Formats: sequence, C-alpha cells, structure tokens
Amino acid sequence: MGTLYIDRQGLSLKLRDGVIELRADGERLRTVPARLLARVVLRADTQLSSGTLAALADAGIGLVALGGRGGQRVAHLLGAPANDARARIAQCQRVADEPWATAWSRQIVRAKLRAQQRLLQGALPERADLRKPLADAVATLQRVLERLPQALDRASLRGLEGAGAAAYFKAYVQLFAPALGFGGRHRRPPPDPGNACLSLGYTLLQSQAVQACWGAGLDPMVGFLHTPAHGRASLACDLVEPWRARIDAWVWQQFRSRELRPEHFGRDGAGACLMGKAARSHFYEAVQPLHKRCGAALRRHARFAASALASAAELPAEPGWADDEPDPGAATALVDEPL
Repeated sequence: MGTLYIDRQGLSLKLRDGVIELRADGERLRTVPARLLARVVLRADTQLSSGTLAALADAGIGLVALGGRGGQRVAHLLGAPANDARARIAQCQRVADEPWATAWSRQIVRAKLRAQQRLLQGALPERADLRKPLADAVATLQRVLERLPQALDRASLRGLEGAGAAAYFKAYVQLFAPALGFGGRHRRPPPDPGNACLSLGYTLLQSQAVQACWGAGLDPMVGFLHTPAHGRASLACDLVEPWRARIDAWVWQQFRSRELRPEHFGRDGAGACLMGKAARSHFYEAVQPLHKRCGAALRRHARFAASALASAAELPAEPGWADDEPDPGAATALVDEPL
C-alpha cells in the first residue's frame, strides 16, 4: 500500500468508483486506483468535497494535511476505528500499571538502541576516518543496553534512552558534510538541512503510526513510554521509536549521494531551514519504499499490541466479552525489532 503526495497548489481531488482523480482547472491530470493507497499526504492547498473525505475514510485511506511553511502542523483523517473497544479500555487501565508499562517501554527502548547501533556499525566500513567516534558511540549504546534490565520504572528507562540518544547523535552528525551545519538534533524550527529532512521523515512516519493505531482499535493518544500529554499522540510515539534509525540512515544516504544538497534548501525570516520544491519532490518520491516497509511493520505491531491488550482488559463478565485473566507477561512480546 502506497502514499499519494500532493505538493502542487490548486489541485482538486475526488474519489469515485474506486479511483482517485486529480484535476487542475478542470483538466484531469492523474488517476490512481484507491486500492493501491494507504494514505494521501497534502502539502499544498487542495480542494476536496465532504463526499470525498467520507469516501476516503470509508475506503480506509488516511489523509494527512501538512500546514505551515515547514509543514510542521499536521491534521489527520483516520476513518472508522476497529469495532472492538477492549484494547482501548486496556490501554487506559495499563497506563498507571507501572510494571506492565515498564515491560512495554523496555522493549521499545531496546529495539531503538539496537537499531541505532546497527546504523553506526554499518557506517564504520564506509567512514574509516570516523572509526573512533563511531566505535565509541557503539560501545556506549552497548553499555546502555546492558543496563536496561536493571531499569525498574519508566523514568529510569527514559534516562537510559536519553543517554543513548546523546551518544548516538554525537556520532551520527559527523557522518554529514560540515557545510550542512548539522551539529545536533534540533526540531522547532529545524536550523539546517539535516534537521529539516529528519523532521519531515519523522512527521510522515508518525502519521503512519497514528493511522496504524486507529485501524487496530488502539487510541493513538494513550501511550506507555510516552505517557499521555496534551496534543501528543503518545502511543504512536512509542511505536515509531524503533524505526527512527531507518529514517536517519535514509537521510544520511540522500546527502551522501548528493541527491539532496545545501542549495535545495532555504530559510524563512525566523531562520528556519525550509526544503525547496525540488528537494520536496525528490524526498516524497525517494522515501516511498522506506515508508511502505515501515508502514507495514507499524500496522503489524499495532495489531499485535491490540490483540495482547484486548486479552488483558479487565472487564465485567458480559456476553460477547472474553473472560480470560490478564496476562502480566503480555507486554514482553508487543514489539519486534526492525530487520
């Protein structure tokens, strides 16, 4: 299942008879079979009728609207949720269950740290000039991994995750040319091309996780490693953590191959780095295969998590509800690692 990106002003989009149709000034530009799409991403002003919005939702096609000059504001159309509410009930029950939530979070953090390790280890043969900083970061990540079993609560896990992230990004940014000015991870606003690309990649990945949660019957806002907070899709944040390193590796390769270059970027009046039209056009097309793989994995993880949570829901005995006892070990198998 793919993604349709729209980054041209003034288009109209219509879904009818199983086909998405794009028009400009009444002239048909392109048609795409709806069955091939998982979502539509709007980066420019696009005309859609309420009937088309309803048809997209009914077809299970998510819609993501990116607003603001840097695409930092995000709106989602998610469609109908799964019919079984038990997983969402269990989410709310388990948020305050520290042992259960810690077991979930430990799996997430372990998978993220290992993915970061693999990226840096894979870079070692290609950047012999950076052998020491890369090897030092890999060793630090290994020490953090070895400390995970001793972390008995989420606060401790977050501290270890932060220590791993500091070591990882200190090495990761050295993979990029100094001319890019990429000295560390900064988000709001992104000050350089590296951060601008990471932010867009993470935003699109996050939107996939939100859609995956909703489709599996989970509430994207109720997370465990990322506890619920105003305006944050915390469970989606949990699910994307092991996959961020895939975005990191892809962004590095785009600049390494010079598919993306400093001249593809500009700045606004506040100093934020903005991707130009040529950069966005390349970005959306080139990232498709990666996001397709990540999206499939996120949907699989969300379904697995929903199944485990539903079986752990503590509900009054009613016809049609499962009466299984909660499984305190269910959290240990809720996420597998990126391949």
